[in-house]
Amino acid sequence: MQIEQATPTERPRLRLSADLLGRMGLGLVVLLMMTVLTILQPQYFPTRENLTNIARQVSSNAVLALGEFVVVVTAGIDLSVGSVMGLSMIVVAMSLHAGWMSGFALLAALAVGTGVGLFNGLALTKLHLPHPFIATLATLNIARGATYLLSGGVPISGLTPTVRFFGAGEVHLFGEGALALTFPVSFLIVMALYSLVWLFMSKTRTGRHIYAIGGSPKAAQYAGINTNRNLVLVYAVSGAMAGVAGILLAGRVNSGYPTAGTGAELDAIAAVIIGGASFFGGRGSAVGVFLGAIIMGLLRNGLNLMNVSVFWQQVLIGLIILLAVYVDVLRRRAMRLED
Repeated sequence: MQIEQATPTERPRLRLSADLLGRMGLGLVVLLMMTVLTILQPQYFPTRENLTNIARQVSSNAVLALGEFVVVVTAGIDLSVGSVMGLSMIVVAMSLHAGWMSGFALLAALAVGTGVGLFNGLALTKLHLPHPFIATLATLNIARGATYLLSGGVPISGLTPTVRFFGAGEVHLFGEGALALTFPVSFLIVMALYSLVWLFMSKTRTGRHIYAIGGSPKAAQYAGINTNRNLVLVYAVSGAMAGVAGILLAGRVNSGYPTAGTGAELDAIAAVIIGGASFFGGRGSAVGVFLGAIIMGLLRNGLNLMNVSVFWQQVLIGLIILLAVYVDVLRRRAMRLED
């Protein structure tokens, strides 16, 4: 029996269908996890307070994952996002304690995150470092060291109501009493950012160029795409998102503390890979990464409700990353056979 091969014009359509099915599959995973957790923890998980708490807690990781996603599409990686998030928290807290207005403190945190991202991009393109792993590993340590130097190794608490609003505030949409529908402000910010990045990556020429760089850097150069400029851009976006994540976390916990964001890059990378982006570049969507971040949030919340040790949680997250990368390798092999 002879198997018909897809024609070149059919392949993009088949891959688009596969991506759509993948996102639908992730949506089903989210629904399945919520159903299982409702059965296992009927008194705690499905309550409005817990679901609101999940939305608030997942916000910082979702924003980190969004920045990481833009980098991973270029076949790169940013290991510094967790440390940059911690540094941004400290900058916000210190600025407020120095008497700065809330708006300027928030802009300072965002500028620090964007600046570190620009440094990563320029180190990669101007210093010609062999791999983004090297540049971002260096800035991971630089940002973490700067966080301890600025804070003296102690938390800085007591932030302004404006900053608290971004991380812990809620917006009442409609309904009254038990039927009132409210959303955490941080989660609304997440949805707005994901919408903007989705439009940027899928509807603009620069977004298409970023995918092309991840698919084949040499082919992108031959096509006249300025790869260096686009790489600097994606790392700046990643740094800016880490700055936003730091602002949201600082507002949620009402402080800046030097250990914030330690290991957060692993959760962000896990959300990106679970969401269907490829470590080999050129593949992925903001919608998939958003669902990946939700899955990570549900997993953390469910394990906490079941009193699973934090150490075992780390083991499980590591295994999930390994499995997600292996699935990505299998998917890439299948695509090569299809071609």
